[in-house]
Amino acid sequence: MRPFGNDITNISNNNGAGNGDDRSNGNGNGNNNGNVNGNGNSPINRDNVESDPNPSATNELGLDTETDPRIPPHIARIGGIVTFSPIAGRGVIRVVRRCEDAKENHKLDLSECELMQIPDAVYHLMRNTELQTCNLSGNVLKKVTPKFALKFSAITDLNLSYNQLSKLPDEFATLSALTNLNISHNSFIVLPQVVFKLQKLASLDAQHNAILEIDTDEAISSDCLTVVDLRNNPLSRNCRRKLEDFVTSFRLEISQEAEDDW
Repeated sequence: MRPFGNDITNISNNNGAGNGDDRSNGNGNGNNNGNVNGNGNSPINRDNVESDPNPSATNELGLDTETDPRIPPHIARIGGIVTFSPIAGRGVIRVVRRCEDAKENHKLDLSECELMQIPDAVYHLMRNTELQTCNLSGNVLKKVTPKFALKFSAITDLNLSYNQLSKLPDEFATLSALTNLNISHNSFIVLPQVVFKLQKLASLDAQHNAILEIDTDEAISSDCLTVVDLRNNPLSRNCRRKLEDFVTSFRLEISQEAEDDW
């Protein structure tokens, strides 16, 4: 499955084989699991496409579903690209299903959906839901926009682990109810200072990043923080020594082994 961008149907036209192969002969006939018509269009077996979890919900975006009859209507209504593979379609359906679940339990789980960005459709589907937790782990996110903090300001638990993030927007400071933040297994070089502006943050997991230095001249104190986990980061020897001597109101966990040669 290809990663999804801001538009979760923003996936290139695939008239090749369902397994990713793109073969065509001189007559213009492609090969999609052996079934391709003379126009190069690949018919979709709707028996292999998951059913719409909630047609009324996916209809909320109000896009034209008659553009391409091969596309299930609930998928066509979410984005702007009119043709994509059945595999991509199932990925979109997964996101929609999880949004529907979140309307019931207030816990949005979009982990391992291969998202490059948080789609605008997600904000739209969640517009009347006050989320408590959000799990975006295991995607390919390179950034989280300020819109996230503005739309999901009431969340208490946020998991951003196993992505490609290197910074957080200043608007994260408005997440006034956030108590647990996991940014482990990302690409942070410095610890985002905005985390110390989160009023109720109690636990910060920043393991397995690329953090070299911690700016101890900046405020790294918090009334609510109980633990900041910085283990398995390539902290310089000088930085580790400063942190070991630094007095904090929370438990600061760092690896004891030498990490200078990372």
